[in-house]
Amino acid sequence: MSRHLRFLLPFVLLAASMPPAQAQSPVPDLEKEIRQRAAAIESKLIAWRRDIHEHPELGEQETRTSALVAAHLTSLGLEVKTGVGNTGVVGLLKGARPGPVVALRADMDALPVKEPPGLPFASTVKMKYLGREVDVMHACGHDAHTAIMMATAEVLTAMKDNLPGTVKFIFQPAEEGPSLYPASAAASGKSWGAKLMVQQGVLQNPQPDVVFGLHVNSGLPAGQIAYRGGPARASADGMRITVTGQQGHAGFPWRAIDPITTASQIVLGLQTIVSRRTDLMKSPAVVSILTFNGGSSGNVSADSVVMTGTIRTYDQGVRKGIHRDIKQIAENIAISANAKAEVDIIEGPGPAVNNERVTARMVPVLERAADGDAILSELSGAADDVSVLLAEVPGLYFNLGIVPRSQDITKAAPNHSPDFFIDESALVVGVRASAMVTVNYLAVVKTD
Repeated sequence: MSRHLRFLLPFVLLAASMPPAQAQSPVPDLEKEIRQRAAAIESKLIAWRRDIHEHPELGEQETRTSALVAAHLTSLGLEVKTGVGNTGVVGLLKGARPGPVVALRADMDALPVKEPPGLPFASTVKMKYLGREVDVMHACGHDAHTAIMMATAEVLTAMKDNLPGTVKFIFQPAEEGPSLYPASAAASGKSWGAKLMVQQGVLQNPQPDVVFGLHVNSGLPAGQIAYRGGPARASADGMRITVTGQQGHAGFPWRAIDPITTASQIVLGLQTIVSRRTDLMKSPAVVSILTFNGGSSGNVSADSVVMTGTIRTYDQGVRKGIHRDIKQIAENIAISANAKAEVDIIEGPGPAVNNERVTARMVPVLERAADGDAILSELSGAADDVSVLLAEVPGLYFNLGIVPRSQDITKAAPNHSPDFFIDESALVVGVRASAMVTVNYLAVVKTD
């Protein structure tokens, strides 16, 4: 090695060990102001989140939450529409000059989960869920989403004289599904959540050029942001398979048609859809039977079996192919046993697909919002009906970590668990990220 290389080597190694410099902001003054304003209302942000957490509401019953949101947006002087998608709220902020339209989306509903005691603002709420009384908890973080967007609206409204374009704040109900009727009602044309809001014109007057949103994530440390271009969340379709046989005496099975044996063969046959029929080089998929019910006695051959399950995909072509394969396998196996299989596919949210171009443009913004702690996320097996908005408008849906930095990530309670916990120090990062992607898009991106 030459003397010059020996001299330079320590500096090369030092440079390689240093984190890459964050891209410079095209709107540094606006980003600085966002940081200052977000920090100034952090205590208010946390108070909103705790209030919403203590008073959770199920899908399409979010009346108190909607009223809180609408009152806040009205106090900011925004144009406010209520009752969109039944209990949704939409606020419109117009900047000082013409420009693009940015939509921001937050979901408001809670889950039928009983919260353990411990937090001073723990939920003790009970509500009707499909006709029965249940405990209710914000076990997925929608309380945080709502509070973050309320704070984002306040921050951006205070800056409107320096903003071109328009911001549309979409507070959505029923992301977790309806609570007044079963999700299977979709088969008869029933809509809720993002789909119903779109049907009622939430993406019109004005039409957004881009949509942004976030979801808190129990697999990331507090304040870390994770993003992914292209497919980011799975579709979530349900299936219900009814296998009908012929009831008879348990001691004379040849005189009956046993739907339990037939249904069991169908369960095994469905396993070949992912392992043998789906092009996994194109996209992963999940096909799972999760309930299996049939029979009433240990001495009587059952007359029917009902199975239900889930289908998760990231590609619309793969999704349609799996629907076709489920029907073909179930019906043909049943025919081979002289039984009958009826297959109902209940289509849920499609795959949530982030726009690659929007994602690439906003990655440096997210990195600055998270003080450099932004990473590429893995595919998520969870679904979210933000996919309905992303199918209509290009956009980016990213994750915000909420696990305390002192805690082992692998031991954190997952979303939908009664032990789900949010480190509230992450909330202000969510406000910074939401506001910063908005101002960067408004100030930098030109509409076609």
